[in-house]
Amino acid sequence: MSIDVATAAKVAKLARIKVDEDALPALAQEFNAILGFIEQLEEVDVSGVEPMVSVTPMDLPRRVDVVTDGDQQAKILSNAPDAREGFFSVPKVVE
Repeated sequence: MSIDVATAAKVAKLARIKVDEDALPALAQEFNAILGFIEQLEEVDVSGVEPMVSVTPMDLPRRVDVVTDGDQQAKILSNAPDAREGFFSVPKVVE
């Protein structure tokens, strides 16, 4: 895939980044270099390779997924400046 100057301008506009007209060809070249690198990565055979968390082998810490301290609604709502019917009440911000 090749990125031209018009596409680079569109990407910059979508990203809300102001890019001068004279800098667009360089931006298009950078996009093409990035896409070329991605195409190189797609050629690598990764079948049989397990996903990694880090470059060093490590196990993720795991815990039992259980509720440990629920049923504290009244305690939590006691901190609210305005609570109604068991919920936080906030002022309307959108008209």
